Amino acid sequence: MKTNIVMVLLLAVLSSCSYSFGGASIPPEMKTATVRVFENTAPLVVPTLSNQFTEAVKTRIRNQTSLSITPTDGQAIFEGQITGYEIKPVALQNSNVPTAGANRLTITVSVKYTNSLNTKASFDQSFSRFYDFPLNGAPVQSLLPQAIENINKQLTEDIFNRAFAQW
Repeated sequence: MKTNIVMVLLLAVLSSCSYSFGGASIPPEMKTATVRVFENTAPLVVPTLSNQFTEAVKTRIRNQTSLSITPTDGQAIFEGQITGYEIKPVALQNSNVPTAGANRLTITVSVKYTNSLNTKASFDQSFSRFYDFPLNGAPVQSLLPQAIENINKQLTEDIFNRAFAQW
């Protein structure tokens, strides 16, 4: 009986799907990428968000490609703006005195990607992601760093896939 359970678990692990986009559809002649600072032009500005997002894009490229990040004139150029940053309540508690049980942080970025080797692969597009977080008596400010990190991971994955996976 134990061996059957072990075999089923082993089979489940071995048959699970795993996708990796390292080197996705990047032409072999592409060697460099430039990530310009994403200025924060959202109506609600978080001073550190511009740098956090820019670094998240660079990290995604470093971790999943063999491209070198250069300050200027990369063969792939990422630039844009953070155009939206908003927090809204999404779950109400107590119908007598409505209070937020959870909040939704939404971040929107406008990205211009220029591929100097294949201009047809270039794009200018907005990406938006959100993250819901319960308050549980904690101040919103203490929960925002984790929410921002989560959204940055999602946004950089979307941008990376759009630029290099050609979905």
